[in-house]
Amino acid sequence: MNFLKVYWKSISLTIGLAALLTACGGGDETTESASDPQSAEGEAEETAEGQADAEHEFKLGLITPPAHMWHKAAEKFKEELEANSNGRMALEIYPSGQVGNENDMLQQIESGSLDFGFITAAEISSREEAFSAWFTPYLFKTINDAHEARESDVAKEMLGTLEQYGMTGLDYLFAGQRVLLFKDKEVKQPEDMEGLVLRVTPSPPMLEFYNSTGTSTEGIPLPEVYSAVQTGVIDGMDMDLDATITNKFFEVVDYGAVTNHMVWPSVAVVNSNTFSSLPEEDQQIIEGALETTADYAVETRSAQEEEFKQTLTDEGMTIYELDKSVFEEQIESFDEKYKEKDPLIEEFITTFRE
Repeated sequence: MNFLKVYWKSISLTIGLAALLTACGGGDETTESASDPQSAEGEAEETAEGQADAEHEFKLGLITPPAHMWHKAAEKFKEELEANSNGRMALEIYPSGQVGNENDMLQQIESGSLDFGFITAAEISSREEAFSAWFTPYLFKTINDAHEARESDVAKEMLGTLEQYGMTGLDYLFAGQRVLLFKDKEVKQPEDMEGLVLRVTPSPPMLEFYNSTGTSTEGIPLPEVYSAVQTGVIDGMDMDLDATITNKFFEVVDYGAVTNHMVWPSVAVVNSNTFSSLPEEDQQIIEGALETTADYAVETRSAQEEEFKQTLTDEGMTIYELDKSVFEEQIESFDEKYKEKDPLIEEFITTFRE
């Protein structure tokens, strides 16, 4: 019995000495918190606790990469949503088409497997034609003008048309205007575009504008555009300056015509059942967070216009301006044709055409 007492005292003394040495920094592994099991466990518990505190955990999908303005807007939305709900709402962001292409995302939002999406109006116009109005060529001088137009009654009516698909349209976000990029030809007029093959988002109003110039179009997915230009499959593309930089298209095209001929909105949509099941207070938090996000996006992006043009010039591209008068015939043709397609389109064009 005495032997056992001595044995256990010896064990206790050994454990105590080890604990003392650890507390005094006796091992190199304790200098990095990531290598400290207790620290890692604490961080995991803190994360789990934060997730547990959230009453609503939402998922948001979008097509653009993390460097693009829309992803930055998604991060702003997350920040506003979580702060204004005091952590009751949490948002997980899936950029770069991680949950599928935009058509896939729309289907997921309809079914409820994805809560939110920042979906291009070009994709949505393939379902609901009224959104084609946003792609009326040269309707807005700046994205700030388009940002103001999003608050008009007719723009809000367009959002309302999405309810029939099980989606609620909440707001619009802007990421610059469309420009023309050409691999090895400086285009100065529509006639210079005849016979060229350009990558264009396969949205009916965009195809209408480009086909009226005599251009052939290809609806190549964004991740494949770089190689398509590089290998000569296409001669250029319809793009925005932001994406031209984030996708490094300046490495494969030599000329950029800053036409700013169309604005490029994405539509913030949410599954209707998800949204309507929330208390009115929470719905207002979401709407308020998106309004702040929309303001942030347009203010940030508009301030970058000259910076982006200079960046592309520094990368070796020839950047030049093309006035709207060059496309006067195409503008008139588009207005006449699309006003007949939908009363909302006619009202939109009539309201904002100067």
